[in-house]
Amino acid sequence: MLQLNINEVKTHLSATLTKVEQGETVIICKRNKPIAEIRPIRKPRKKKRPLGLMGKKYPDFKVPDDINDPLPDDILALFTGEKG
Repeated sequence: MLQLNINEVKTHLSATLTKVEQGETVIICKRNKPIAEIRPIRKPRKKKRPLGLMGKKYPDFKVPDDINDPLPDDILALFTGEKG
């Protein structure tokens, strides 16, 4: 992690941004007190993210089609504290 004062960043902006492109995080300081951070933007994923850890442990797991259907009354009662 690189710490630079505002004047150094203004003077060497291109060089500072090159370091950020290479993965370096730069802390910008005002009178040696940190006030901001410049860091590289994450690259977008190339493949879909697995559902939790299910992708590794259960590769055939599929989200059921009725996932958004309302819960049955007896199960809903357990969440609301009502007797079912």
